[in-house]
Amino acid sequence: MGLVGPRSPIPAAVEPYQAWQRRRLSVKPGLTCIWQVLARNKVAFEEWMKLDLEYIDNWSLLLDLKLLFKTVRAVLYTFGH
Repeated sequence: MGLVGPRSPIPAAVEPYQAWQRRRLSVKPGLTCIWQVLARNKVAFEEWMKLDLEYIDNWSLLLDLKLLFKTVRAVLYTFGH
């Protein structure tokens, strides 16, 4: 597991995935990704999948650094309120 990448699902959660959603399993899972910092828990499952695929399609070291920064900021904001 890395710091940035789609969250690792439990095996039972993968079973109902549609073919296009399984592509998110092609990368190393991480602790944070786009949906965690942009949408948090306010996102529907299909949108969450699309955000994970957006991350995969646009991966770069700079994107990972931005997501790590936004994750720290989101955590600090959460604990501050």
